[in-house]
Amino acid sequence: MKIEGSIVALVTPMNHNKDVDLEALRRLVEFHIDAGTNAIVAVGTTGESATLDVEEHLVVIDQVVRVADKRLPVIAGTGANSTREAIHLTRQAADIGADAALLVVPYYNKPGQEGLYQHFRTVAEAVDIPQFLYNVPGRTVADMHNETIARLAKIDNIVGCKDATGDLERGKRLIDLCGDQITILSGDDATALDYMRLGARGDISVTANVAPAKMKAMCDAALARDWQLAEQLDASLSALHSDLFLESNPIPVKYAVAKMGFGENVLRLPLTPLNDDEKCETVDLAMAAAE
Repeated sequence: MKIEGSIVALVTPMNHNKDVDLEALRRLVEFHIDAGTNAIVAVGTTGESATLDVEEHLVVIDQVVRVADKRLPVIAGTGANSTREAIHLTRQAADIGADAALLVVPYYNKPGQEGLYQHFRTVAEAVDIPQFLYNVPGRTVADMHNETIARLAKIDNIVGCKDATGDLERGKRLIDLCGDQITILSGDDATALDYMRLGARGDISVTANVAPAKMKAMCDAALARDWQLAEQLDASLSALHSDLFLESNPIPVKYAVAKMGFGENVLRLPLTPLNDDEKCETVDLAMAAAE
């Protein structure tokens, strides 16, 4: 199974009661299938994994898997800062029928490199499903070194890594170390095109929530090494790449997706909706530029 290209880090639509809006979620999955999105990450950071309870987490994965119905791969976000919890979520996702799992570096408790290696190895050995590592030190504090990722790349069902460091020099070293063993994906929209120039195989994207067809076209052009076309497409997306992060993700993208008709501009506390008029206008203009 090859998962590459434009992979949307899907938002989790909610209604005014702050409950998951399953009807909007189902429509959102169909929207991405129609747009040609290559794969969906369900309940990652953008999907508000930190504030969904375990039952809701699994319900969202189940709904995305059911609606996708093998028309595109579904990657379930199953990371946790407890190895036991990560195993439980990953096992449940595998039982539901997810095609792969995405496991974030454990946050808050600040494991060292050996702890990170043991964590991911233990989950991989416990659950026979393809697994992507997810390194995002800006959120987790703990930072998984390239050498640790290379050690983990030797494990059969660890198949890829989402690198959200935004550090292209470091990314090139990662590709040189283990890009022939696992699929390296960008997790930073603003640098994704440049990362694909270096050999990354796609982008797990926030921008793809808002402009999925154009994000797909940009990734396709980059993977085909048509850099002129890729640059043209990326230029029209650049405002989204930046302005969807003018507050903490997923605050701006939740506003944008609600404006597109998928759920309401509602997040779970401690996140609060984007409602500053100037910031809303900035996102509106970025959406218009990407049309």
